[in-house]
Amino acid sequence: MVVNKDEEILEEELKPVAKKKVTKKVEKAPDLTDLPGIGPAVSAKLESAGVFDLMPLAVMSPAALSDAAGVSAAVARKAIIAARDILDLGFSDGMEYAKKRADVFYITTGSKNFDELLGGKGLESRAITEAFGAFGSGKTQLGLTLAVNTQLPIEKGGANGKTVFIDTEGTFRPARIKQIAEGLGANPEKVLKNILVARAFNSDHQMLLLDKVGEMIKAGEPIKLMIIDSLTAHFRAEYSGRGQLADRQQKLNRYMHDLMKLAETHNITVFVTNQVMANPAQLFGDPTTAIGGNIVGHASTYRIYLRRGKQGSRVGKLIDSPNLPDNECVFFVTQDGIVDKA
Repeated sequence: MVVNKDEEILEEELKPVAKKKVTKKVEKAPDLTDLPGIGPAVSAKLESAGVFDLMPLAVMSPAALSDAAGVSAAVARKAIIAARDILDLGFSDGMEYAKKRADVFYITTGSKNFDELLGGKGLESRAITEAFGAFGSGKTQLGLTLAVNTQLPIEKGGANGKTVFIDTEGTFRPARIKQIAEGLGANPEKVLKNILVARAFNSDHQMLLLDKVGEMIKAGEPIKLMIIDSLTAHFRAEYSGRGQLADRQQKLNRYMHDLMKLAETHNITVFVTNQVMANPAQLFGDPTTAIGGNIVGHASTYRIYLRRGKQGSRVGKLIDSPNLPDNECVFFVTQDGIVDKA
């Protein structure tokens, strides 16, 4: 097989992302032990409760912190006030807020049409992008393509980082990842090394894995993308009927908020797929409705409805966005992943 120079360069760029040693002196970020009344032992208790940095502690109530850390209410209150002072959790003007969002990055979908639908660059970090549609609409294929593209250099539309793939339906296929990687001219084994996969067997396990992701990021893993395929499969199976609808939505609401907190705190991109159902009350038009109702709808930053199009194409329709108009695009699912033309 003849390998051209561009493919060799791309393969070199897609080498496994390793934890880099920082040689230059950097300013130490505030730690839990920097707060008054929080020593190593209390910090260890908080980490076991899922509190790894100042942000989740700053938004806790004194009673909740007291229970989690085993300290008095007075000590808890003092630590919370100190954390809020360090993080400066107040109002800022629009220019200041724009500066805080200067580190937002984008991951290409592989299709220029699809990237244009999302503003021209692809999926945004510090945001949850939800793709819903019937089976065969391309949801999982989009996720697998993103998992490979995340490893591309920033100038090529990637994030030069790793991907976490939470698989709830048994859809992750290493063979498919290899196909997409080969389409880019990359080494398939090296690409697979940079995708961290976990199979979630129920909704509680699915929620627990979010804490694991936070731990890995803190340990130095350069995770830039988290994929959940699919978001609602376990919630839908475990909470059936109207009698359990309120419990399901409450648990799903908490999960979505934890997802957004993870995306914001660590500046990562979150891509979730969602199942659909046919709305029997819809007499005219497309009766397809996403599972999760308004809970998922409000929590997702970008919502995309995927469906089959003509001549083997797929159609992506932007349903909701904070800054983009509703629009549609046409793309194809090929051996090389998501592309503009078959």
